[in-house]
Amino acid sequence: MRLLNIDNRLHVEAADGAADVEKASSGLFATDPQAIFQRWDEFVEWHRSHAGDIAAQVRRRDERGLIGPPAPRPPQVFAVGLNYDQHAAESGFPRPQQPVIFTKFVSSITGPVSDVTLPDGDVDWEVELVVVLGKGGRSIPAERAWSHVAGLTVGQDISERRRQHSGPAPQFSLAKSHEGFSPIGPVLVTPDEFADPDDLELGATIDGHQVQHGRTSDLIFPVPVLIEEISRIVELYPGDVIFTGTPQGIGAGRVPPRFLKPGEVLRSYVTGIGELVQSFTTPDASVRDGAGAAAAARS
Repeated sequence: MRLLNIDNRLHVEAADGAADVEKASSGLFATDPQAIFQRWDEFVEWHRSHAGDIAAQVRRRDERGLIGPPAPRPPQVFAVGLNYDQHAAESGFPRPQQPVIFTKFVSSITGPVSDVTLPDGDVDWEVELVVVLGKGGRSIPAERAWSHVAGLTVGQDISERRRQHSGPAPQFSLAKSHEGFSPIGPVLVTPDEFADPDDLELGATIDGHQVQHGRTSDLIFPVPVLIEEISRIVELYPGDVIFTGTPQGIGAGRVPPRFLKPGEVLRSYVTGIGELVQSFTTPDASVRDGAGAAAAARS
């Protein structure tokens, strides 16, 4: 199953369009994309048994700019640092012995196509596989963790490096939570849609030049281990979001370092899910023209 947030209404994606869930279910499920995670098991069962109702509501869709984040208001947002060996090395750190966890604030979440205003500092890119939970809990064992996952999507952990590493203590969460710094989407794909949800290709390009490429099979701590480790300490809730970490190729790890500039277009993808498109602008340019990312997405 592939879910879309179109105009803040939950849809099921089909080969030739998308079906509005509230209409297909005759009001059984609400339009709010975030609300579905509170009734995830019930929703999955309805989807399995109402193929005809869903098919009858499928409509063509062409406007990519109308797609919002599949989990627009998660209760909690977790992110994982240094979760690929080569990324840890390019960042100057040894292989972590346990997951490095921080948070990104919910107000930074946006949809898959957006214009991002560059703040002062050095703004970097980090393509990531993102997990959305359909079932919460504490002390979830790794062998049962995938049953708690609603779906997978693409994410960018955009980061302003000066603030991130400013003293006397790092400011990871603030530096990674500027407006527009957590785009996710374009769809939420349930794990059963993949031959192996633990081995997905992901990457990123800037103006068509490849800057990152990897596979989630190279995660130091794969998705089930992350869920187990986080839930040992924190109660997880339906609709929570986990950014699982980025492969090598960030700007800060290059010699010399290279950061995002106004006018550049960052495309991020996970094979089998889709693509994010972020266009970067200065504060003045964003006032003059807020249509850059939408135009780039259509190109």
